[in-house]
Amino acid sequence: MPKTEVKILSVDPSNLEEVGFFCYKSKRDTPGYAHKLSWVRERLAEEMRLQILLENGVSKGFIEYIPGEYAWHAVKASGYMIIHCMWVVGKAKGKGYGTRLLEQCIREARQGGFHGVAMLTSRATWLANAELFLKSGFEVVDTTPPSFSLLAMIFGRHAPPSLPTDGDARQRAYGSDLTVVYTHQCPYIDRMKQTVSNVARQLGIPAQEVQLTDANQVQRRAPSP
Repeated sequence: MPKTEVKILSVDPSNLEEVGFFCYKSKRDTPGYAHKLSWVRERLAEEMRLQILLENGVSKGFIEYIPGEYAWHAVKASGYMIIHCMWVVGKAKGKGYGTRLLEQCIREARQGGFHGVAMLTSRATWLANAELFLKSGFEVVDTTPPSFSLLAMIFGRHAPPSLPTDGDARQRAYGSDLTVVYTHQCPYIDRMKQTVSNVARQLGIPAQEVQLTDANQVQRRAPSP
């Protein structure tokens, strides 16, 4: 059998246009792809790392992580490296690729002098499941309803990262109408918010959209982690 070649490719401004950001590669002409591409370009300037795992030259997974000060999650994680998203697809699962991507992130965090690495997980959303992280030495440091857990691997004796405790107040700030709060962090968002908007219009439900445009807004105003 031919040998399987596996390597991790770092995405940077010089290869972003060619390589992309893993998701939506077959839909490069969509608004969602264009928005995410622009978002990634801006985040790379904020020291975000995007690593794509290639199996025989074909992308099979990725990990996206950034210093906590610039995290696009509602977390308090100054000094930590925050994993935004990690995904291994289809038949590539079960080969240890997720572990390899995670080890790459941990290694860079240690070399960069970070307090540790943190990841937001959930049992009920698109976020990664906690299993891999717990097996790799992470621990649950905070939780919030309905299903969010903040996991962290802490290097040394640092205070752990945490989740905000004012979720109810954040939600009330948007009023009583249906509100879609979104960013361009994920290329699937455009399609999803359009679906919500269409359904609301069909049902005669008052609805509004609010875009959060930088990490500070997300950390202060996001109605959920």
